[in-house]
Amino acid sequence: MPISLRQGADVAPEFRLWSAGLVSVDPKDHSRTIVAPVQETFTEALEFTSDYTARAWPNVIKHFDPVLIEEALAATGTATIRKRRLPAERTVWLMLGMSVMRDLPIAAVARQLDIALPGSDGSRTVASSALSQARARLGPEPMEWLFLRTAEEWAHRSAGADRWRGLSLYAVDGTTLRVADSVENRDHFGGQIGRDYGADRQSGYPLMKLVVVMALRSHLIAAATFGPYAVDERTYAASLWDTVPDHSLVLIDRHYLQANVLVPLTTTGIGRNWITRAKTNTKYRSIRNLGKGDELIEFEVSGEARRKDPTLPTHFDARAIRYQRKGHPPQLLLTSLIDDERFPAAEVRALYHERWEIELGFGEIKTDMLERLETIRSKSPTAVAQEMWGLLLAYNLVRLEIERVAAELDVPPLRISFLAALREVVEQWHFATIVSPGTVPARLSTTTDRLRQFLLPPRRPERTFPRAVKIKMSNYARKPPTKSSTRSRAK
Repeated sequence: MPISLRQGADVAPEFRLWSAGLVSVDPKDHSRTIVAPVQETFTEALEFTSDYTARAWPNVIKHFDPVLIEEALAATGTATIRKRRLPAERTVWLMLGMSVMRDLPIAAVARQLDIALPGSDGSRTVASSALSQARARLGPEPMEWLFLRTAEEWAHRSAGADRWRGLSLYAVDGTTLRVADSVENRDHFGGQIGRDYGADRQSGYPLMKLVVVMALRSHLIAAATFGPYAVDERTYAASLWDTVPDHSLVLIDRHYLQANVLVPLTTTGIGRNWITRAKTNTKYRSIRNLGKGDELIEFEVSGEARRKDPTLPTHFDARAIRYQRKGHPPQLLLTSLIDDERFPAAEVRALYHERWEIELGFGEIKTDMLERLETIRSKSPTAVAQEMWGLLLAYNLVRLEIERVAAELDVPPLRISFLAALREVVEQWHFATIVSPGTVPARLSTTTDRLRQFLLPPRRPERTFPRAVKIKMSNYARKPPTKSSTRSRAK
């Protein structure tokens, strides 16, 4: 299914008992792809390591066909014509390196990966200003093209290989990230506004909203979009619904419980479905009972919604499933899966709790990749977009390698520690710049044991942790945000 550049086999599952865990299936059908490594200084060493043993963590680049970079540069008109020390294709690798080496300044990332071509004196040292200029020449479009092109293939293939009752599983949700506090970023992205946010009544940092479509059982991101904080999350999500494939099930938060989202999702395409929780004020009419805590219902579409979208029907059917876990309040699930024989209520109840996987995926990006800083470090909206597409692409590359390792260990991908995998990727990239053939066998002699160290224990769904703040906010006064100049606002 093509994705706009501007937007971001029936497998019978083996369910555990409701009290023992969530939905699980055999991961053996997960597909993998191996492509030729790029001919760059740091990847030549990685090519040697991957030739030495197929069971090594060769590197995430093994999944990334370098021809795609050439296609991205050609498609976006950013291919380097002049002979430069920092051509566009190497700047792409710089953006990926920035995403996984958050503890290093950008200049140090370039030195670590030996990005620059040698100068007339043989030196590979490059000034920070040259890196900024190279990033400006590249722009965000090639990184966006690369992410969208690879995300569509990798995530849909992964979701299709791990289905529930013939349906690929996805989640759609949004999150917020901070961006560097510059005048340009604050003017473009904005932030929270209120009495608790200092003299300018704004949050300390500009904020960006990110909305993604994620394959639930591998955390691979299928599509994404982001932009200013003030735009409603559902507006961003509207550009992503077309990326959801046929014969799929989307788990969504109750924030999306509205006719103009749910009706088009099910009426366009083939076999597209949804599950969400009911709001406290959700109203519907019961049609008939389907079983204990299970009934067929009808929603009435408001006149206001139909005036905004005349294609909406006056009513649409859904299914309401009630349940209550010990120690928790009663819950009401709503879903388009109205066939109670094909989709048993007990399995639907268990399945909905996999929606939390997208929150864990956001945690991997914000806590592990961004190292709890949750800040995109670029200081202009264009550079932020470039960095963000690079971050999402790097995240998918790590997740794809996790899927490969999980297949080797015969476990689900979510049993592999993302943090351990990320650290291994960074270590391999560091290792690649200093590797010599004589050190490789010793380096890889314990690879199998190291892989097994990444294996997490099985989930314990009986454990519950209510949301709470572990560390209270600082008692110091809040620093006022950067003020926009008149000249900046005039632009």
